[in-house]
Amino acid sequence: MKDTIEEKCLTKGVKLTDQRKVIAKVMSEAKDHPDVDELYKRVSKIDSKISIATVYRTVKLFEEEGIVAKHDFKGGKARYEELSESHHDHLIDVKTGEIIEFVDNEIEQLQKKVADKFGYDLVDHKLELYGVKKKS
Repeated sequence: MKDTIEEKCLTKGVKLTDQRKVIAKVMSEAKDHPDVDELYKRVSKIDSKISIATVYRTVKLFEEEGIVAKHDFKGGKARYEELSESHHDHLIDVKTGEIIEFVDNEIEQLQKKVADKFGYDLVDHKLELYGVKKKS
């Protein structure tokens, strides 16, 4: 079972106000990669007193503390997801903005092979594929 954002904050000593708890809960429960505007909409349904500025500041704090990852996918607003121990790549639908997370062992091996070919040990990578849904 993975730790929630709230639990990660406690582990890292990040002070959790009531408003930050709401934002952490909404982010932990997100099944997508919301931008700040979308987070603000979801948070406002729970506590209408939370301002968009508070959401921005909190998300920035979580990012700086290594609790959430910021993605600057091409052509859109920055989106966020909880950092996880398991690596995955992203396929982004350029028409709808839908983001699909995937792991492909062949791609992982090929990336290591490319790094090795140029005399490097691969320590990290980020793969973003952009596409449009095929017509059936």
